[in-house]
Amino acid sequence: MKRLSILGSTGSIGTNVLNIVEMFPQKFDVKALAAKKNVSLLARQIEQFHPEVVAVFDENRAQELKDCLPPGTGVDILYGEDGYRDAAAHSTADVTVTAMVGAAGLKPTLAAIDAGKNIALANKETLVMAGDFVMKAAAEKGVEILPIDSEHSAIFQCLQGQRKEDLDKILLTASGGPFLNKPVSEFKDITRDDALKHPNWQMGRKITIDSATLMNKGLEVLEARCLFSVPHEMIEVVIHPQSIIHSMVAYKDGSVIAQLGVPDMKGAIAYALSYPQRLPLQQPLPQFNASQTLSFQEPDLTKFPCLAMAFQACEIGGTLPAVLNAANEIAVHGFLTQEIAFLDIMQVIRQTMDRHSVVADPGLSEILAADQWARGYARDVIEELINN
Repeated sequence: MKRLSILGSTGSIGTNVLNIVEMFPQKFDVKALAAKKNVSLLARQIEQFHPEVVAVFDENRAQELKDCLPPGTGVDILYGEDGYRDAAAHSTADVTVTAMVGAAGLKPTLAAIDAGKNIALANKETLVMAGDFVMKAAAEKGVEILPIDSEHSAIFQCLQGQRKEDLDKILLTASGGPFLNKPVSEFKDITRDDALKHPNWQMGRKITIDSATLMNKGLEVLEARCLFSVPHEMIEVVIHPQSIIHSMVAYKDGSVIAQLGVPDMKGAIAYALSYPQRLPLQQPLPQFNASQTLSFQEPDLTKFPCLAMAFQACEIGGTLPAVLNAANEIAVHGFLTQEIAFLDIMQVIRQTMDRHSVVADPGLSEILAADQWARGYARDVIEELINN
């Protein structure tokens, strides 16, 4: 039985993880949960899964959670950064599932690695910001990092049983999001509700906006470089609107191995949790008939400049990926709160990246400093946009 600590348990990935735990109670035991602010859902999860510890955002939410729980629950309620780190590194857990959103996942993930926990990674920003640092720390501790993102899970599966030296290229597939066929001249009219309507996947709000700008695919390029230890030149993005092929790997002999499945995160989550076994999820197969067409095209980097900026950050490296990620988080938040327009997301990121003085081969303190600087600068850019 694997004992789990789940960070981000009330989000899209976290709730899917718990669905799988519920399906296979003989295989998984929940020892720790962490959530930011959805106290009511967290309370229900505590009553169902009986973790030993939970962590929430702040002291007020900790008190709110205590008030929601019946007497005698016996769970230890933690809060703040220290609480998240303690939950991530909880002594009785074997595997830490990092499903928090954004840069907030970096420190808890490092705490889990330092405690020797294997990582089921959904928080791509951890590797975007500090991938080389994190992978080195994992190697030193003998910790496995297993991807939960459907694309990286697909790549991981396609690499099984193959020689690393035979690898030619990683082919990351992307649906293209809701605006793949929308003329760029109409992008100025895109609303928040428009951008939140992904054609294939049910995801959280932030990642859904990232998919609309193709920044999510850019972040996945940065993640793949670190996770699979390949140069950026070996990573290619392919638009595949049907989201049936989750990603592919090409080898030097011209062979291409692809992983296919319906667009549902349960498969990737279950594989990370149960590896090297596979769980009988009873998922439907893709429809292999005349009505199912699989199509492909190259991404338009002029129409979707976020992907181009991510490739730039991947090539330059240093602190630039952390700046890209931080500026994007601030810009997406500004769009979701309707402070800025859809096209302003790209402008905020571009201006922040252009202003940054890159630090090559940074340590953790320099990465965190770059992250904080970028957030402040991006907010300043948004203020200028609002006031003009």
